[in-house]
Amino acid sequence: MKRLALIVLLVVLAWHWWPVPVPSVQNPPPMTELLPADPLGAPVQRNLPAGPQFSLNGIPARVLAEYAVSGRVLSSARYRLGRTAGLAPFDFALGWGRMSEPAVIEQLDISQRGRWYFWRYQGEPPLPPREIETSSANVHLIPADATVVRALRQVSAGQRVALRGYLLELRAADGWQWRSSMNREDTGDGSCELLYVQTVERP
Repeated sequence: MKRLALIVLLVVLAWHWWPVPVPSVQNPPPMTELLPADPLGAPVQRNLPAGPQFSLNGIPARVLAEYAVSGRVLSSARYRLGRTAGLAPFDFALGWGRMSEPAVIEQLDISQRGRWYFWRYQGEPPLPPREIETSSANVHLIPADATVVRALRQVSAGQRVALRGYLLELRAADGWQWRSSMNREDTGDGSCELLYVQTVERP
């Protein structure tokens, strides 16, 4: 029995301390010129129809837009296995505007699983449901380098964070694709942002 408990403990520790991968980047794009977003406002996005192209873990990546978001981390998730985990080991569910207020957040049951972000409430919603949908998002985070990895690891649910970088589209030679949402109005499948993170700040 003690041996089984020890094995379970070692597995849990290994899972917790599983190293966070840093994607291999070839011909990285330049540092975004966007300023940090207003934490009380919506994310800032500058579309780039002819954005730079580069490579992540050997997968062609195309920049869709410069992006800056500042808000509160509603929930965070760590992924360890599979192709997407090797690119984006973290997801942050982020809220901005009134969705960053603790009095609002504490009335919501927020969770993440399977690269999705979920919220629900009992009784009357703390905000109109459409405002909740358009003032929060699940963001898949691709760290640009080891410094960004370390910074993302230090961010916990409930903290404020400001992220800047690029929204991406990935298209592998075998047909696999992963594309960022390009607006804050959508919901459901395809509504998450895929963000190549270049800077992490904790205001």
